[in-house]
Amino acid sequence: MNEGKLIVFSAPSGSGKTTIVRHLLKHPELKLDFSISATSREPRENEVHGKDYYFLNLKDFKQKIKNDEFLEWEEVYRDNFYGTLKSEVERIWKEGKHVIFDIDVVGGLDIKNIYPERTLAVFVKPPSIEELKIRLKKRKTESEDKINMRVAKASIELATAPQFDFIIENNNLDIALKEAYDLVANYTNAVKPGDA
Repeated sequence: MNEGKLIVFSAPSGSGKTTIVRHLLKHPELKLDFSISATSREPRENEVHGKDYYFLNLKDFKQKIKNDEFLEWEEVYRDNFYGTLKSEVERIWKEGKHVIFDIDVVGGLDIKNIYPERTLAVFVKPPSIEELKIRLKKRKTESEDKINMRVAKASIELATAPQFDFIIENNNLDIALKEAYDLVANYTNAVKPGDA
């Protein structure tokens, strides 16, 4: 489908981008489907291959890089790769839907650079680095060292916010969800319930 669009949500880990993306996917009028990223990391508890991520071992991931099978990819941490398979985007476009991404900042900007005319890039900003650290600790999914690594990375990621089309500051989740919905509905020319 040639008119398929790409909607990128990027943010430092813990900013709320996943919550926002999940909210948007519940609205059929937006005609969105989630781009499942590939990763070389081990699955966390409750994560499912083909639903949360395509879990690849390091060798397979590197082979797909060599074969030019990724739209974008990045080594986020040492030997910890994430990427978007070209086949995933094609699959969604063939279904007549727009692709929505929950993706790191570098990957989001890469997609925007590859498809500048077809991409809406949104940066989700946390209220503060301190609040980000609190949110990451509440998840209880990572060690203190991992959390500190993510917080250090967040400072660098926040500096890229102006390169995105829009910035949503996630101080109040309900407001952030509405802002995100309105942005995506306008971008995709969705007919909102009640507008028909």
